Amino acid sequence: MVVVTGQSKVSATPDDAMSSSDAEDDFQEPATPTASQAGQALPLLPQQFPEVVPLNVGGMFFTTRLSTLRRYEDTMLAAMFSGRHYIPTDAEGRYFIDRDGTYFGDILNFLRSGDLPPRERVRSVYKEAQYYSIGPLLDNLEDIQPLKGEKVRQAFLGLMPYYKDHLERIIEIAKLRAMQRKARFAKLKVCVFKEEMPITPYECPHFNSLRFERSESETKLFEHHCEVDVSFGPWEAVADVYDLLHCIVTDLSARGITVDHQCIGVCDKHLINHYYCKRPIYEFKITWW
Repeated sequence: MVVVTGQSKVSATPDDAMSSSDAEDDFQEPATPTASQAGQALPLLPQQFPEVVPLNVGGMFFTTRLSTLRRYEDTMLAAMFSGRHYIPTDAEGRYFIDRDGTYFGDILNFLRSGDLPPRERVRSVYKEAQYYSIGPLLDNLEDIQPLKGEKVRQAFLGLMPYYKDHLERIIEIAKLRAMQRKARFAKLKVCVFKEEMPITPYECPHFNSLRFERSESETKLFEHHCEVDVSFGPWEAVADVYDLLHCIVTDLSARGITVDHQCIGVCDKHLINHYYCKRPIYEFKITWW
């Protein structure tokens, strides 16, 4: 029996060992940047701006005071020209903002003297004010036409269940039908009704009592789906069916869709006793080209 009482030694060959020079190479400190490398690096913050600032906004040139850009503290422009951020310059030394400059003049006019754009530019300037986070300009624009009227319109549409979903359904159905038929346009039926209860001149005297005194089982007798593609309603507001039709056409047109509509009758589905649906049915014609 052989008993080993010592630690065996393992000899290292020259190939296995790491020389001191190799170890030093692995732990070398980063080299100090050369003068050319330092010249290519971004300038150190904070960046200094002149009192009069030349601007290049998407290829359009503007000149304004630094104090104008810093007019409102909580805006993107004030932050950009605070000195905390680096703003690149073009070949002529103008500070470059990578944004369409079409409405930037309107932004500057408000910052300079509080001037608001003409009505036809309000919506576009509003989008730019959102981008630059200019709260006071947004507030002023929302209080004039057409945005003030749009707020009222949206308050009405807020009463309409699934309004946006129904618009998408109109577009989708019209697109599928036109593609299937290889046609320039497509037609679909749309029901737009305000009252929850069926209304005819004969039924009007009984409307209030029927609406508020029906049992649950009687209510179900009046619930049905008209044979149409899309149905809007009911809602409770002063705005009537024609107001909602105007909203539908306006919103479709805003998406570049050509739409015509006409009333083609009413739903004649018999509900109970002498009650019929009588909801108006409109034919929508969507023209694609």
